[in-house]
Amino acid sequence: QLIARAQQVYGPDPSASPSTSLRTWLWTSLLGPFIISMTRGPADVLTVLLLARWAGCAANLQIAPLFETLDDLDAAPQILARLFSLDVYRAHLAGCGDEQMVMIGYSDSNKDGGYLSANWALYQAQENIARTCREHAPAIKLTLFHGRGGTVARGGGPANRAIAAQPPGTVNGRFRLTEQGEIIASRYADPDIAHRHLEQIVSAVLLASAPNTQYATRNTAAHSEWPDVTAAMSTAARAEYRNLVYETPGFMDYWRAATPIDEISRLHLGSRPAGRRSGGLQVLNIRAIPWVFSWMQSRFNLPGWYGLGTALISNLHAKRPISESLPRDMYAGWPFFNALIKNAEMSLVKADLDIAALYSDLVPDHALANGIFARIRAEYERTRDAVLAITGQSELMESETVIQRSVNRRNPYVDPLNYIQVEMLRRLRALPDPESLEADSLREVIVFTINGIAAGLKNTG
Repeated sequence: QLIARAQQVYGPDPSASPSTSLRTWLWTSLLGPFIISMTRGPADVLTVLLLARWAGCAANLQIAPLFETLDDLDAAPQILARLFSLDVYRAHLAGCGDEQMVMIGYSDSNKDGGYLSANWALYQAQENIARTCREHAPAIKLTLFHGRGGTVARGGGPANRAIAAQPPGTVNGRFRLTEQGEIIASRYADPDIAHRHLEQIVSAVLLASAPNTQYATRNTAAHSEWPDVTAAMSTAARAEYRNLVYETPGFMDYWRAATPIDEISRLHLGSRPAGRRSGGLQVLNIRAIPWVFSWMQSRFNLPGWYGLGTALISNLHAKRPISESLPRDMYAGWPFFNALIKNAEMSLVKADLDIAALYSDLVPDHALANGIFARIRAEYERTRDAVLAITGQSELMESETVIQRSVNRRNPYVDPLNYIQVEMLRRLRALPDPESLEADSLREVIVFTINGIAAGLKNTG
């Protein structure tokens, strides 16, 4: 009804007159597309179209399905193909200039399968979605809408590098992404930084869209074996991640005790609760933002790297092992893999397993804590060593001296906040009444530490 009212006031026809065109731009751009979270099938999109028709606002309404989990990303091309084969939906698209916006989610796919598996699934989904749009005549003009967050585990990192890492033929002058949380302040609070950031995005989109240029084509895997190798690594990484997070007995108890997730879920911030439905804080219903945020607060930063080391090592010992130089070749010659490794390196350098060990000590079941933490530390070391071998560095972020220096300068101020947070959590959990005035006082201190750690580490949500 709100969209219908906006159309009535500002006009639905962008071609009627210059003033009407401006008014239409206002309601279409400011209200934005109608995004369908957790799209599972064509019916989700058709239901919105039906409701829009009943409300009288279907004309020019851009309906954007959002594919978030690994299964949904895999099914996205088939869902779109079924939609495009329906006369009623093609007629709607014709009224929108044969333009289709598709949103892809980085957060839930990461929570579902881990860092490497999610990034590879997103890469393949974009290729297949773009192919589906090209194959349905008349060709549909696709705009991929990237649901990125601030942290690497939710699609964060340098925007220009992310654009360069997109599959060839998927940008085509159209690129939309979300900017959230502290990223808005860090990128747009200062006019000069905002101008530089927007210039980098526009430049990258133009270069990636220009036909027959080295920039536009270099993200194609130079060797036919590279995608197959990445797919095998993705399978290994997903198995390791799923085994830890979903299949290890007691892991959810470990997570709740070794991170401040309970305190984060109490915070009155954001537009949505920490969980999607009732049933407590479990991995299946926890939202990706508090999931990632809790691991970042406790300095594990687990969603931004876990499984990558196992994946790289597993290929060296596979039935058809890859050469030790192949990952280095992929890093040097394939922007997708380059961005994958560099972003993981960022996550690794911001993690601190010595501080994370203090949080692990908060777990009441010490046998459970020791077993899980030992596994996490071993994977961290595998991943760190593999990344250093691929990049040819002796320490993390050695080639990015500005970032390395920034992290090293911030840590002495952030680390004490972690020590304070651990102690406050220990005292809070020892109280006989978790809702007492003393508990409220402790939680107030914890909130201050949460804000301070987030501000100091950056790229946290």
